[in-house]
Amino acid sequence: MNLIEHALAALVIQALVGLATRNWWAGAALACGYFIGREVSQAEYRWIEQFGQGLRANMPWWGVFDRRVWDNADRWADWIGPIVVTVPVAVVMGRRPSTGSGRAD
Repeated sequence: MNLIEHALAALVIQALVGLATRNWWAGAALACGYFIGREVSQAEYRWIEQFGQGLRANMPWWGVFDRRVWDNADRWADWIGPIVVTVPVAVVMGRRPSTGSGRAD
């Protein structure tokens, strides 16, 4: 997936959760959490392959934060992109007035 696909997938996830629960922040959190988790997992595997002799046991707790495994902009954009597109949607949708129960008081 490229940056645009990640952003679109994040918006779809957010819309599904937002429309089902009316909680657009939960949708943003779910979508962003998915992509952040995916990129962190990939960074772990890169560290293990490059510096851990192929053994997970050799990876220190900070291995995922090692800048050497975040060596190009695509790796950063794959998790920052979903944040950039879902947070503004959550802000805008969170400010919309609710439709209420349809009763006139």
